[in-house]
Amino acid sequence: MDFHLIPYMIGSLYGGWPALALLTLICVIVQYPTLDNFQELASFILFTAGFVMLMSISYRPFHQLSALRKERNGLLLMSVLMLYLVITLTGSVMEWTFDLVLEVVLTVSATLLATWLSIFIIESVKEKQLLHEEVTRLSVNYRNEVEKLQQFIDVTSFAVIVVDCEGRITHYNEMALKLLHIRIELTESGNLLGTYYSKAFQPGQGDLFVNMISQALNGTRATLVPFVSGDKMLLKTTFSLRSLLNNEAEGAALMVQDVTELSQLRNEVGRMERLSLVGQMAASITHEIRNPLAVIRGFVQLIQERSPASQREYFQIVMEELDRANMIISDFLSLAQNRALTMELSSLNDILNELLPLLNADANLRGQTIDTSLCEDMPLIMLNDREIKQMFLNIARNGMEAMDDHGVLQISTHYWNDRIELRIADNGEGIAQDKMVHLFEPFFTTKTRGTGLGLPLCLSIVERHNGKIDVNSIEGEGTTFIVTFYLQQEEKAV
Repeated sequence: MDFHLIPYMIGSLYGGWPALALLTLICVIVQYPTLDNFQELASFILFTAGFVMLMSISYRPFHQLSALRKERNGLLLMSVLMLYLVITLTGSVMEWTFDLVLEVVLTVSATLLATWLSIFIIESVKEKQLLHEEVTRLSVNYRNEVEKLQQFIDVTSFAVIVVDCEGRITHYNEMALKLLHIRIELTESGNLLGTYYSKAFQPGQGDLFVNMISQALNGTRATLVPFVSGDKMLLKTTFSLRSLLNNEAEGAALMVQDVTELSQLRNEVGRMERLSLVGQMAASITHEIRNPLAVIRGFVQLIQERSPASQREYFQIVMEELDRANMIISDFLSLAQNRALTMELSSLNDILNELLPLLNADANLRGQTIDTSLCEDMPLIMLNDREIKQMFLNIARNGMEAMDDHGVLQISTHYWNDRIELRIADNGEGIAQDKMVHLFEPFFTTKTRGTGLGLPLCLSIVERHNGKIDVNSIEGEGTTFIVTFYLQQEEKAV
């Protein structure tokens, strides 16, 4: 009896059929030359067949057992094998002596002990391997989560600084370097990580940040503090980072958001709402003013007919001023009202051609000329005929009023793949650059008798047609208004 059964059995249990077949072949090759007679050969064949059968039905359940159950199962299988060998030995020994019994007992005990130790060591190694793999997996997951957290911190629009329970900075982003008052030497050297937060901020300006982080580390709940720094409004938040196991503070985070633009937008929305309310009230009031103006004009005209001819000039001035007031009210109402437009497929060239005789007559009275160049292959687009005429007449007459008696007004249309352009150019005095930025503001005008509502009304009309107006002007040379209409897909197909 020897210990060759231990690796034979354990290898078969852990290795399955491939290991059982290989180890059985090795065992046959090694043991066969040592067999002296037929009895030993028959015993060896019987033992090998029984062993193979026993291992083949045991290795699958063996893998599903716990480590302790595997040790017990291995001892049980080895005990069965030892019992078979002892019975075999009993049949071949003529007389049992004390030394032989002692040798058999020691051999069986040592075999069982070695079997248990082998399984115990294997299971311990496997358990440590599993623990190592689990630790490796957790480390990889932890590293991935840290990288995700850092990526989130880097791309967020908030300034973020995270500190551990000892107050050392563990995370920060570029926005923190811009919004927070970090020491310049730490910013330039890149040594902010690992620095204590109390030493990271500039004295005076960063004291508020230090106090807020200190309170968060001491367990104070999240705080939201608005803060005005120069022309910026910052919203500061600090909160504790707590352990999920014992709810103890393990760090703190400081987040700062620049809400300057939001505050400005909120103020602008409030101002626009107030202006909208005032505009609605003014539109209602001006609408009611038109009725008494019409009555006044009618009576002035009646009085004019009954007055001496020498006073008719005065009445004419009164009626012209009443007409001018009525025109201002009409322009204001057109600008203030946001009514839905009724549009239909139209040709911009056809609309211009309808108005050119009127403009030519006006130009002749002024001693001016109009030069037109209209694109021949002009597609149809969705337009409101009345508003486009109003826009065109306003811009064209502005150009004519800006020129002297010999001025030339150039009107042209152009078509590209996705847009149509209307150009109205004069060779007048031009517009100063400081006035260009206010050109489309209501009530801003460079004319002595202008209302300042014509160009804002033109811009409103063009924007309702999903277009835009560009202005190019050079002082002393003239001004060009470029009105652009963008084609939709269905319009391109027409």
